[in-house]
Amino acid sequence: MEQSVALASFKDVAPDSDEFLQEVLDGLGRDPKSLPSKYFYDEYGSDLFNQICLLPEYYPTRTETSLLRHIAGEVAALVGPNSCLIEYGTGSSEKMRIVLDALEAPLAFVAVDISREHLLVATKVLAADLPDLTVHAVCADYSKPFALPLVEGTNVGQRVAFFPGSSLGNFTPQAAENFLTTAAGVVGPGGGMLVGIDMKKDERVLNAAYNDAQGVTAAFNLNLLNRLNAELAGTFDLSQFQHKAFYNAEAGRIEMHLESLVDQTADVGGVAFEFRKGETIHTENSYKYSIAEFQDLARRSGFSPLKVWTAPDNLFSIHFLEVAD
Repeated sequence: MEQSVALASFKDVAPDSDEFLQEVLDGLGRDPKSLPSKYFYDEYGSDLFNQICLLPEYYPTRTETSLLRHIAGEVAALVGPNSCLIEYGTGSSEKMRIVLDALEAPLAFVAVDISREHLLVATKVLAADLPDLTVHAVCADYSKPFALPLVEGTNVGQRVAFFPGSSLGNFTPQAAENFLTTAAGVVGPGGGMLVGIDMKKDERVLNAAYNDAQGVTAAFNLNLLNRLNAELAGTFDLSQFQHKAFYNAEAGRIEMHLESLVDQTADVGGVAFEFRKGETIHTENSYKYSIAEFQDLARRSGFSPLKVWTAPDNLFSIHFLEVAD
């Protein structure tokens, strides 16, 4: 579906309610039960995530943002003039703005996000602030194939994908490799990718980041059940579930779950699911990588690691990758 908005283009190919329902039924029908983390991001969920990014325990956002400001000039030198940028998971676009402000005469920016309202607000603000930049918005699930409005021409410089926020960690390693392989194909030979990767660290730091004292992450996790109730005729009693997050050292990931506090039954789309007391719904993974682990993953995906920057205490890393000509 195309819409005319104050942007160069807006395309809406986000999952519809039928696809949403089918993925939920498939996930809850598994043992153990699961739900896709991409459905956290309705309008309220996106607002909650923005609040999470400001929490004292949640280091990734402020650490990556500070590092980006420090390295923006180096990034601009690697990207060069007349570039076309593609951001996966745009959110508020604050980090992309740091990069855009440092670049020499960027030609175009394609913003991709599954949260329609936040995407439109962010891209319209960006288009108004940077009138010489051609801004496109695509509302989509970027874990699946979709078409992008890409700029062609003899004066077009490097095509660069941007994937901040350690969001790649939400994919399993195999799915992350698949995603990076697709991104390498999108930017093409000579193209690049700037990606933020959360690093392995003290488990106490990781566990605190996903179990904040104010309970915002818990509300964010539980909002997934709110969506099922509101959009898929769900009958979940949120007071009978609790947020559970912990670092799984063997798998190298934070896991988020919703734990049933009692034996209970809940319906979704007219289908009943039973939950035992203590049983969980696995809602998200957040894999952490050493520099070597991520660079190996990038190489398997068709990229060559070109540059890596790390934050103090090795809290976070930002990588610039390139596709060989």
